[in-house]
Amino acid sequence: MPRLLVLLGLLGLLLSASPAGAVSPTTINAAQLAAAVAQAAPGDTIVVSGGTYHGNLVLDKPLTLLGQDWPVIDGDGQGTVVQITRPGTTLRGFVIRGSGHSLDQENSGIAVEAENSLIENNRFEETLFGIYLRQAHNSTLRGNIIHSLDLPVPRRGDPIRVWYSNDVLVENNTALRGRDVVLWYSQRLTVRGNDVQSGRYGLHFMYCDDAHIENNRLLNNSVGAFLMYSRRMVLQHNTIAGNRGPSGYGIGLKDMDDAIVKENRFLDNRVGAYLDGSPREVDSIGQFEGNIFAYNDIGVELLPAVRHNQFFANSFIDNGEQVAIAGGGRPGENAWTVDGQGNYWSDYAGYDANGDARGDMAYRSERLFESLTAQSPNLRLFLYSPAVNAIEFAAIAFPLVRPQPKLVDEQPLMQPVIPAQTPALPQAAATGWVVLSAVLLALALTITGLPRLGQTRYRFAANLTSPPSEP
Repeated sequence: MPRLLVLLGLLGLLLSASPAGAVSPTTINAAQLAAAVAQAAPGDTIVVSGGTYHGNLVLDKPLTLLGQDWPVIDGDGQGTVVQITRPGTTLRGFVIRGSGHSLDQENSGIAVEAENSLIENNRFEETLFGIYLRQAHNSTLRGNIIHSLDLPVPRRGDPIRVWYSNDVLVENNTALRGRDVVLWYSQRLTVRGNDVQSGRYGLHFMYCDDAHIENNRLLNNSVGAFLMYSRRMVLQHNTIAGNRGPSGYGIGLKDMDDAIVKENRFLDNRVGAYLDGSPREVDSIGQFEGNIFAYNDIGVELLPAVRHNQFFANSFIDNGEQVAIAGGGRPGENAWTVDGQGNYWSDYAGYDANGDARGDMAYRSERLFESLTAQSPNLRLFLYSPAVNAIEFAAIAFPLVRPQPKLVDEQPLMQPVIPAQTPALPQAAATGWVVLSAVLLALALTITGLPRLGQTRYRFAANLTSPPSEP
């Protein structure tokens, strides 16, 4: 009997105790938010059910704030709307509205200055910067929708900025009409499943080693992603399309070492991928595998000094120019066939007699018109005109003017390798310009300036029916 009484007493104590010392969440209206935060103890949960809180909010203790029915925190156009200064804070389910407009003060919707923070499923309206992480290691930004202020691009803030914050996850966010999603001086980042549209740089990385960028959609920006001064970065399974600003790169790589660019979709950009000084170190290798470059003005553009990149199992489909050497000149030492595997080229004219799915002749990129446009970019105006076919006909008829090949792929693939989730690609239409090209051969000779092959200057008049007079 005494033992039974002891057991019943212990059971009563267990039933009366709160689990892990937790208390029931406090439910309030948004108008009461500042008072509830001031009265809360570290670790408390506050449920905010509807309403609007006006003013700036500082979270200087670890709290969990959960919004129901989209409560609004409105900064009324002043400063940063929410500032988080203690680790372990969660903010979920709010409308964050009305930051200040000062770029110098970096007015933001939410500024996080503490580790292990979770910013999830919030909507941002009329904020200059959206979410700004400063030394906020091990934090997560997930499922947020960020609309930037309606300003000219140079005056916009960044929808997401990660600054000196390691081991951060940026996942499933949507950023519309911002400036750049900036990630600088941060290690081991994961940027996954985000949708970035109508900005300047969709993603802008600097000094971020060991980052993984995967399954993002970077659409209709000036530049899809610019990756700079980093090592061992992996860019995989992304859709990068419609980026046609002044530079118009799908991706740009500047001084990147050991980058892996794999199974991405580069569609309808001015330039699919642009390489400048990548890789930088002599013992580094850049790897491009299984990507599709389709319907870009230029598929891949390299500076002449770029070397030590491997391109294999990629598909180059109907780009205006499959591969370009910026400014002309001889290309660096890059491999276009790796372990017996080359790339697919939609303009390859060879055959596969033995049925091994590889062309029996090498693919050689040696088009005269492309050589001319490298020296005189304005000639790109005629890219889709019959004059291009006439010029190529001239190069065949007069081998003297045929340029040196920009690349040689010894094992070209006979069928494209299409990454998963790529939209259906239209079939290339037959040009049918053969007869017309022959008729326009005289025009080709005028544009190329065959009588003046020794000169490097190319001019053309507005009226192409009469060549410009000599000065």
